[in-house]
Amino acid sequence: MKSHYLIVSVAALAVAVSACQTPAERAAVDIAAKNAAARGGLEAWAKVKAISMSGTLDAGTPRDPVKLAMSYTKTQNDIRAEERRIARMGVQAAAVQKQVQLPFVMDLERPRKSRIEIQYQGQTAVQVYDGSHGWKLRPFLGRHEVESFGADELRLAKQQSDLDGPLLDWKAQGSRLALVGTQKVDGHDAYDLAVTLRDGQVRHVWVDTESYLDVQIDGSRKLDGKFKKVWTAQRDFRAVDGLMIPHKLETTVDGVHGVETISIENVSINPMLDDTLFRKPD
Repeated sequence: MKSHYLIVSVAALAVAVSACQTPAERAAVDIAAKNAAARGGLEAWAKVKAISMSGTLDAGTPRDPVKLAMSYTKTQNDIRAEERRIARMGVQAAAVQKQVQLPFVMDLERPRKSRIEIQYQGQTAVQVYDGSHGWKLRPFLGRHEVESFGADELRLAKQQSDLDGPLLDWKAQGSRLALVGTQKVDGHDAYDLAVTLRDGQVRHVWVDTESYLDVQIDGSRKLDGKFKKVWTAQRDFRAVDGLMIPHKLETTVDGVHGVETISIENVSINPMLDDTLFRKPD
């Protein structure tokens, strides 16, 4: 009798929770489930502990090579300083822009660890977040000493999703979903899902209505002392070990001309990453 009563109680609770959801929330939950299946399935993604990617950062406007090399906390003063340095060498920044492709390597590991290395003019910039603290090295600006993240940089890093994004396994992350509507992304209809994270931050993810792949995501970036809205389009999905991974990312920044493009050439699932990759040098 007690076992039967427990089963009935659990079932009743599930019905009650479902009844509390709005139509927009129920629709979003269904779309998220289809997105998870389209990307390879929750079970397969749960086995992913690390991802390593490499490719190039392609410049699109005269300032992009410098901007891409200096992390998401770059400032206009930093950009102008680098352009002046290039000019002193007798090279026009615009001319450099037309031929630059910046090689990069990015390593991601749970929980929320990231490391990116970007090469430019024979030097390597490094930016690392170990899940709690962050540090960077920016030799392009003549800064050859390791610098810790500032308060704003650290806050942005903590807000970043884990390696599988904010939508996949949203419930385990303590998030809430709601369908905002349908919009065009790259000429195709896409569901606009509002993802309210555990800390109250709201992110938007656009899911293609046919493929159910997440084709765009929003975020923020600090530029010239102000936070700007950014949108990243995810394109060229390819299967890697049964998981669908976008191989081209195109980011636009509110009020900023041009597009920042990341072309991913190689993806490795569950590589053996040394702990020292995420450790700040002494």
